[in-house]
Amino acid sequence: MSRLILLVSSLLILAISASAQLQMPGTQSQIQEVKPITSLPQVSLSDATAEELDARGDVLRGEKSYLDAIDYYEASLRKKPDAIVYNKIGMTYLSMGNLDKAQKAIEKAVKMDKKYAEAINNLGVTYYLKKKYGQAEKNYKKALVLRDSASFHSNLGTVYIEQKQFDKGMTEYAKAYQLDPDVFERSSRTGVSARMQSPEDRARFFYLLARLYAGSGDVDKSLLYLKKSLEDGFPDIDKVYKDAEFASLRKDQRFTELMAQRPTAIPQ
Repeated sequence: MSRLILLVSSLLILAISASAQLQMPGTQSQIQEVKPITSLPQVSLSDATAEELDARGDVLRGEKSYLDAIDYYEASLRKKPDAIVYNKIGMTYLSMGNLDKAQKAIEKAVKMDKKYAEAINNLGVTYYLKKKYGQAEKNYKKALVLRDSASFHSNLGTVYIEQKQFDKGMTEYAKAYQLDPDVFERSSRTGVSARMQSPEDRARFFYLLARLYAGSGDVDKSLLYLKKSLEDGFPDIDKVYKDAEFASLRKDQRFTELMAQRPTAIPQ
């Protein structure tokens, strides 16, 4: 099967514990932002240019000095309003866990630039974290109309998974993987996470991951998630002998050994 068959990696499920840390991936992250500069000289809030203040805010945000970063971003805005800076303020508040202030700042960014796809995506993130999944889905789709982004597809997939629309979710992950095969190999402090609420949901999700990884030829990851699916007691595990994606995997000795052992389901 083509590489297009996505297999989301370890960032997809933050709350699900797992050695692979199934957190929805992305150093680039679901939250879109410019990577902060790591070092710049000190600048004066009153004398510096808007660009210098913005850059200094990036440094402080990178150092997790969030309140100071916001001071510099706001000083930059007083000199020159800018949608990107409003978006950065929103992301800083997201890092602090202040969803309301994050949403307000990002909304200002979108108001200034209605075609700012990254900010629209980030607005979706705030809705997602507030569990307003319909609004999150709406914003992710709107961002995708403006720009076909792996991260945006990944986020949309997460919303579908959260609502147990597994097939739709996997379709979006496949699109994300096609655009950027490394999108799920990154990690992010502030990325979106899907929360599987029951062992049955989790087991099914792990099985789908195993199937997708098998279809793309990643045997190691397929075996990893197949084992997790077994441990969570996936009731339809024998489908592994019928699903076409597992055809090559079934020839692997490790697969034979895994299925022979049938790991005992982990008590929940």
